[in-house]
Amino acid sequence: MTNFWKNKKVLITGDTGFKGSWLTCILLNLGCCVKGISLEPDETNLLYNSLMEDKIFLKFLRENIYIHDDIDIRNEDKLKESILDFNPEVIFHLAAQPLVRESYIKPKLTWETNVIGSINLLESVRYLNECSVIMVTTDKVYQTTSSKHGFNEDDKLGGNDPYSSSKAALELATKSWRKSFFKENIVISTARAGNVIGGGDWAKDRIVPDTINSLLKDIPLKLRYPDAIRPWQHVLDPLWGYITLAEKQIKNRISCEFNFGPKTLDTSSVHELVNLIALYWGKEPIIEILGNQPFETEYLNLSIDKAFKELNWAPKWDFRKTVFETVKWYKDVNKGTSPYQCINENIKSFLSK
Repeated sequence: MTNFWKNKKVLITGDTGFKGSWLTCILLNLGCCVKGISLEPDETNLLYNSLMEDKIFLKFLRENIYIHDDIDIRNEDKLKESILDFNPEVIFHLAAQPLVRESYIKPKLTWETNVIGSINLLESVRYLNECSVIMVTTDKVYQTTSSKHGFNEDDKLGGNDPYSSSKAALELATKSWRKSFFKENIVISTARAGNVIGGGDWAKDRIVPDTINSLLKDIPLKLRYPDAIRPWQHVLDPLWGYITLAEKQIKNRISCEFNFGPKTLDTSSVHELVNLIALYWGKEPIIEILGNQPFETEYLNLSIDKAFKELNWAPKWDFRKTVFETVKWYKDVNKGTSPYQCINENIKSFLSK
C-alpha cells in the first residue's frame, strides 16, 4: 500500500474539516503529495488549526508536500484553475455542508454546496487526462423506510431533509456524469459512510463533541433523539475504505457505489454511545432531552457486503474500541498532547491490526 501511494498527487476537497484533516494526515504518512481545497478554516476547525502548530506538519508545508487553497467549491472558475494547476492522480471530494440541522436553517446553501459545488468539481475533472475520483456522500442518501434492514447500494435513494436529499442528488449527478462524459481514463465512485466519530471533531450539533463539551464544561448535554440507532464507526475505518477504493479504481478500472460502515450487528443508540463515552471519561454528563425537533431517521444501518467482496475491506475497530480510542484522543489532547501525535498514534494502532 505504501509503495503504491508514495509520491502520488492527491487532491482533497474539504481538507480542513474533521474527516479531511484525518485523511490528509494518513496520505502524508503514505508519502503522497497532497493539495487541499476548502473554505478558510474557522474556529470549528480545531483539528486543522492545531495541526498548523505542529513542527512535522509545518515541515510538509515548507517542502510543498502539502499545499492548500482557500476556495469555495461553488466558485467554478477558481476551483477549475486550482485542480488543473495541480493535475491530481486521485481526488477525494469531501467538501460539503455536512449537518442535517443546519440544512433546515440554510437549505439553499446546502443544495448549492453539495450539488452545484460537486458538479463544478465533476466539470473540472473532465479536463484531466486521467484520474481516480471518490465522491463522498452519506448513509442518509437512502429513502427512509420503517424496515430495520441494512441498506445496500441498490436500495432506492431519497432523503426527507435538505441535507440528505442533496446528497442523494449528488449520487444521481455523479452517475450521470460518469455515464455521459467519463470513459476509462476517469474512474469515479461514490462512497456512503455511516456515522463517523473520532478525535478532533468540534462541529456543532454532533453528538461526540456535544458530549465532550458537556463533560469538560459541566454544561447540560441536550439530546434530540436518544433512542435513534446509528452505524457508528471510527473515522479511520471509512477513510481506509476510500483509500482502498481509489487504489482499486486505478488498478481494476471499476466505478461504482460502495457503503462503508460497521459490521451489520454493531449498531447502537445515541444514548448507548453517550453512556459509553461517560464510562471511558469517568464522569456522568447532565442530560436534557429535547422535544419538538426536526425530523431525523430513527434507524440507520448499512450493508457492507459489497465492499467486503469487491474491495476486501472490512471495519477494523468495533463499537467499544471506536469509542475508547475517541475518548482517549480527547483526554490526551486535553492534557497537552499534540493532536498530530494523537492522530499518528491512532493510525499506527489501526494499521497494526
